[in-house]
Amino acid sequence: MRKRIAAAVVGLCAGGAAMLFTGGSAQGHGYSQDPMSRQAYCASGEAKDCGPIQHEPQSVEGPKGFPEKGPEDGLICAGGNEGFKQLDDPRDGKWPSTKLNAGQNFTFKWNLTARHSTTDFSYYVTKDGWDPSKPLTRADLESKPFLTVPMDGEQPPAEWTAEGKLPEGKKGKHVILGVWTIADTANAFYSCADVEF
Repeated sequence: MRKRIAAAVVGLCAGGAAMLFTGGSAQGHGYSQDPMSRQAYCASGEAKDCGPIQHEPQSVEGPKGFPEKGPEDGLICAGGNEGFKQLDDPRDGKWPSTKLNAGQNFTFKWNLTARHSTTDFSYYVTKDGWDPSKPLTRADLESKPFLTVPMDGEQPPAEWTAEGKLPEGKKGKHVILGVWTIADTANAFYSCADVEF
């Protein structure tokens, strides 16, 4: 009996350690709700074959400092987390999408399951002529965010919203990358939303 208990304890410890090193739910805290992100579509069941992200859409956490640092190209939508690689699969441009009007005001929204002291929320959009059939890279994105909302270390509410202007002159399918940069850790949260202007 003691051997079985010891084996169970060792198994639990190993499982807990695996979660710590693979970006498990203990580390996850928020995602874009509007425009609706890939992980939000996975959690709602509107997007299928999503893997573990469907149970923890708030967990797409990776190194901060985007675009100079952060997840590697091709791994941006999953925040560099191998366990959430389904988010980096472009699905031939067939992710569910949000219809938007270029240049208009829009209310951006994040669902925060754990609140953090925050540097800012930034939004990037893909360039005209980008290839929606390939995983997202920095070269696919406009070099500067079209919107940055500074937070100066403030802790946002559980449902954070901000009014901002959508990028001008965009048409057709694009990806909006939202980055929530945390002030008091080395990480940020990443959220890719497929949109159609």
